[in-house]
Amino acid sequence: MCDEHTAEDNAQHLSRRQFGAAAGAVGMAMLLPSPANAMAVTGRDVSIKTADGTADCWFVAPTSGKHPAVLVWPDIMGLRPAFQQMGRRLAESGYAVLVVNQFYRSTKAPFLKAGESFDQPEVRGRIMPWREPLTTAATQRDAQAFTDFLDAQRQVDRSKGMASTGYCMGGPMTMITAALRPDRVRAGASFHGGGLVTDKPDSPHLMVPKMKAGYLFAIAENDDARSPTDKDALRTAFAAAKLPAEIEVYQGTMHGWCPPDSKVYNAAQADRAWARMLALFERTLA
Repeated sequence: MCDEHTAEDNAQHLSRRQFGAAAGAVGMAMLLPSPANAMAVTGRDVSIKTADGTADCWFVAPTSGKHPAVLVWPDIMGLRPAFQQMGRRLAESGYAVLVVNQFYRSTKAPFLKAGESFDQPEVRGRIMPWREPLTTAATQRDAQAFTDFLDAQRQVDRSKGMASTGYCMGGPMTMITAALRPDRVRAGASFHGGGLVTDKPDSPHLMVPKMKAGYLFAIAENDDARSPTDKDALRTAFAAAKLPAEIEVYQGTMHGWCPPDSKVYNAAQADRAWARMLALFERTLA
């Protein structure tokens, strides 16, 4: 998950020529298309009190009406313009979306400067210590505060289920959220999630019996190559809990392939995974 091995994998995957093409694709990809019949939306920076401090986050929702809530946990590069754009795109499909800075204990967002990315050793060295406070218990405290915030917003329809999505290190956080609040969370989506299956007693896959959510797991091909049995453990856990789960390895993808500012962004596969997420939400959040 989002470590030096992943960075090395991705770097080896991209030749110098491919890096140039990827950089150009990132620039174009930042202009994510709006959905057909997109709703008018408005977003704002918000500060949310948690048990451990104040989290700087971004909330975006349609300008009228009440809608299902979605809690978004970003990847290890944090809350930034790419995730704001992704949140806006989701809101345009009719959802009230909170994109969080899970590193708020250590830094405000955005914390990357122009040209910085996780594949740079000095950037990894700065970010990795910020992960240490993000224990399961800390994520549970945050998930409670973020869910309470969403439910207090006038744009949120509490009569409908809530969803949580996560990217990279955010994948396990969706599962912690779903297990903590089965009364609210009816759908979860993990995109190139890391640490979903571990040998620890608080492994996210062991929390599945506490959930009442249907799930989408969109797995990167190189993540699957590194941990080929994780998808089987997830399938077993969800089948035992009698919960629906769509678990797929997306061919030709590298860890980090969904955010549009990623060097390994795969637009075609990211759009396909996005469509599968929307289909899940339509089935489960009504």
